Amino acid sequence: MKGLIEIEGMEFFAYHGYYPSEKQIGSRYLVAIQIKADCTGPAESDDLEKAINYQDVYDLIKKEMAVPSKLLEHVCKRILDAIYASFPDIKEATVKLSKMNPPLGGMIEKVSITLSK
Repeated sequence: MKGLIEIEGMEFFAYHGYYPSEKQIGSRYLVAIQIKADCTGPAESDDLEKAINYQDVYDLIKKEMAVPSKLLEHVCKRILDAIYASFPDIKEATVKLSKMNPPLGGMIEKVSITLSK
C-alpha cells in the first residue's frame, strides 16, 4: 500500500546563513517534509513499530536544524541523509526549508529550498 507521510509547519529558530550577521542574529525557519513509503505494515497491523514514527522524524530534523550551515541546500541535504539513514525502507523524501524574513534589503516573506532524494 503506497503512502505519503507529510509533516508540515515545523518551526525552528536557527543560525543558518552566509553572512556574519545571519549567524549572530539567527532567523525563524519553517520545514515541511514528505516521505513516500510502503504503509502496508502499519495500515494492517496498527503497530507503531512497523511505521515511520513521526516523532523520530521530527527529532532528526530538529537535530539537523541546530547545526549552523551557510546554505539552506546544505541543511536540506543533511536532513534527507539523516532520514534515509534512519528509515532505509522509504521510497522517496522531499524536504522544503523556508527562511522567514530573509535580510535581502526589502520586504520578503520567505525564501525556500526544496530538495528530493
